[in-house]
Amino acid sequence: MRFFNRGPIVPVLRFSGPIGMATPLRPGLALSAVAGPIERAFSASKLPTVAVVINSPGGSPVQSHLIFSRIRQLAKEKNKRVYVFCEDVAASGGYFLALAGDEIYADPSSIVGSIGVISAGFGFDKFIDRFGIERRVHTAGKQKSILDPFQPERAEDVERLKDLQRDVHDVFIGVVKQRRAAKLKGTDEALFNGAFWSAGKAQDLGLIDGIADLRSKMQQLHGEKVRLRVMPMDRGGLLSRLRRLPGFNADLRHDGIALPASLTDDLVSSIEARALWSRFGI
Repeated sequence: MRFFNRGPIVPVLRFSGPIGMATPLRPGLALSAVAGPIERAFSASKLPTVAVVINSPGGSPVQSHLIFSRIRQLAKEKNKRVYVFCEDVAASGGYFLALAGDEIYADPSSIVGSIGVISAGFGFDKFIDRFGIERRVHTAGKQKSILDPFQPERAEDVERLKDLQRDVHDVFIGVVKQRRAAKLKGTDEALFNGAFWSAGKAQDLGLIDGIADLRSKMQQLHGEKVRLRVMPMDRGGLLSRLRRLPGFNADLRHDGIALPASLTDDLVSSIEARALWSRFGI
């Protein structure tokens, strides 16, 4: 009897964590890792609905755009409507992912926005001077060592970086305007300066459509018996994730498995990921 009373299924995609920043134990969101679950979500139910849950402080603009584009392609091919639900944070690249939704909702305490581009690093030139360390760099192409952290910062290098950031920012702004269209309220300066807001203010600005949670909204659309089916994100075991990391030189020899080229890369990536979350007080 319970079998015949089972309700309709809404496939749910859950995107959580930094985008494109991979560590062995905490792989980042990238199209290569989520393409399969996305495909399955658009084929898992006869309902014209796919739900997406986002909890991300951002990261790679390229991977954000690739994941966004794949969702929109399948939504068009399968004639499905995409509903996005923001959790703690949908900011920067996380908000880029949210733009894949035909409708975007958030919790009252969600942080939304940060439509901008950031590049951060450290300068060690004074440190190595203090300890008498000589930096030796040889390049073919005078721009190859641009923004080397062990050399003094040059104004022309910073301007080149800002030109690149403006190009990426323009792409982000274009997608926001395309997807949110007449819903946006406010000037470009107010909307696209990198600021982020609580859900209520984001709704006032037209960045989201309302305050709602996933289950309540799906019950409103498809009845109280609706079932939510989360698509597993198959990112593989530790070894398979290590194999996907740049610089991983593993081969199964009689004496074991080679380690990543630099274990410090994992530590640096973890610190960078922590810094992304901490910008939003999380």
